[in-house]
Amino acid sequence: MAAKLVIGASGFLGSHVTRQLIDRGDRVRVMVRRTSSTKAIEDLDVEYHYGDIFDDAALRTAMDGVDDVFYCVVDTRAWLRDPTPLFRTNVDGLRHVLDAAVGANLHRFVFTSTIGTIGIRHDGQPATEADAMNWADAGGGYIKSRVAAEELVMRYAAERDLPAVAMCVSNTYGPGDYGRTPHGSLLAAAAVGKMPVYVKGIANEVVGIEDAAAAMLLAAEKGRPGERYIISERFMTARELYTTAAEYGGVRPPRFGIPLAAAYAAGYLGDAAAALLRRDMLLTSLSVRLLHIMSPLDHSKAVRELGWQPKPIHESIRKAVEFYQARLAKQPTR
Repeated sequence: MAAKLVIGASGFLGSHVTRQLIDRGDRVRVMVRRTSSTKAIEDLDVEYHYGDIFDDAALRTAMDGVDDVFYCVVDTRAWLRDPTPLFRTNVDGLRHVLDAAVGANLHRFVFTSTIGTIGIRHDGQPATEADAMNWADAGGGYIKSRVAAEELVMRYAAERDLPAVAMCVSNTYGPGDYGRTPHGSLLAAAAVGKMPVYVKGIANEVVGIEDAAAAMLLAAEKGRPGERYIISERFMTARELYTTAAEYGGVRPPRFGIPLAAAYAAGYLGDAAAALLRRDMLLTSLSVRLLHIMSPLDHSKAVRELGWQPKPIHESIRKAVEFYQARLAKQPTR
């Protein structure tokens, strides 16, 4: 039986892809760096290959005897003032992986992209995979690097016959967020009553992490090479998201709504501080913009072509809250 390879298996999405492959009965190989924490998959019977995405020999060895590759590596640090590291990982490193994949006689190469590559609609209709990117300049270095990465994958599919599909995944929530993603950290704060306010006018696409992983497996079976698929369950306001987490956590939900203009004012202060201190700041005008700039999305293509059936996000939020609370309970008290 040919193996399935997960590159980036120690991450949030990659670990869930790995777990679902094991649960399905597949033979699974993972490629991780020796410095990576493997807590999310340490209980799974997988074959470990060590190396990074710039190690061509390690990549070729890891792909030997594999039919499907699930690529789950991404640098998400949108707050970096210098985007060079983002392009190095998201584009330059990816090119090494694609070169190895071209020669590996794969059945599918399933690439983790982002909804940030989807164009914005101005007619009130949900955006689809057919909407080309039209806001890259407003998205900063992170979005530009992800657009370049997806374009690179699609170019390898068109010009070098790589059977690749791009999965445009939205903000993921659920259990197993050991590395604490930035959006997961906010949900965790709401789950323990440490988020007294929310920002009015903020809304984004969301999806359960287990449903996102399930879509990846379906894409390996049914995805059309050269196509991209929106993987998102719904468009959700920040108020509903954090109120839901607080309710599941049994704590008081955010009580006050801050105007979006006030959030931008704080972001501009972050811009000034970053320039003055020559340091990366998490809160900037760009980080605020990325929270609300996109249109609602239509995921019907994934339903129609892949047979994807995502569950309502509220179930995933409940599981995420239980996970965060269990982790908090294990922390030593002072």
